Amino acid sequence: MTKQKKAGILGIGNLLLSDEGFGIHTIHYLEQNYTFPEDIRLNDAGTAGIYMAPFLEECDPILVIDVVALDAEPGSVHCFSSKDIGAGTIPSKMSPHQLGLLEMLEICKLRDCQPETVEFFCVVPADLQTSMELSPQVAPRVKEIAERIVNWLRQAGHTITEKLQATAKVVHHA
Repeated sequence: MTKQKKAGILGIGNLLLSDEGFGIHTIHYLEQNYTFPEDIRLNDAGTAGIYMAPFLEECDPILVIDVVALDAEPGSVHCFSSKDIGAGTIPSKMSPHQLGLLEMLEICKLRDCQPETVEFFCVVPADLQTSMELSPQVAPRVKEIAERIVNWLRQAGHTITEKLQATAKVVHHA
């Protein structure tokens, strides 16, 4: 009997290069705003490269959050699947990290433990300068992509709940 794999959400990026950290910012937003069941793993992979292998082998589906190098409007959202990459309908090197990710998926395939479903949720960066802040074009996409991912997982049958945000108490002094 094969063990059921967990669903994985993989945020990729470099927090020190503004929009390049989009995937990481989105993972942090998901962790702060939602409660995920035991069968979903969130991974802030940074620029981990080969260290992503165990996550890629243990999770299916995998939802990847990253920036994408396309000739499109900065801040625009683009979603792809691993089938799109295999069919050559999108560039195989969409970001500096995805080359490493795609190579790791090929290694997983050779080991016969690749995920069947890989979905990419990407945004075109506007600013890649040294900064820990997202650009005004990309920052609003964090919540948008987070909601898309939560909806995708809910449609796949997962129960994800929103965390109640603590409300500030107003103290009146007489």
